[in-house]
Amino acid sequence: MRSRAKPLQKSHLFQVVVRYCPRTPGPYKYAVEVPALPGCFSDGRSRKEALDHVKEAIALYLTSRSRLPREDTELVEVTL
Repeated sequence: MRSRAKPLQKSHLFQVVVRYCPRTPGPYKYAVEVPALPGCFSDGRSRKEALDHVKEAIALYLTSRSRLPREDTELVEVTL
């Protein structure tokens, strides 16, 4: 019996501006926020770690927003 492979999902490249905010005291020295995505932020012990964490937060944010909550809505693609 053959297993069914899941169809590949489209991937999109997004570019967003992030803002680093140095923090002290504590183990997490850097906070990162994404001004274009309200409530999307993360932190880390270094700038690199904070950036890695916020990339994951952005992906989760966009994934959660991609579901259609109502019948009278639809997704549209916009080319910039």
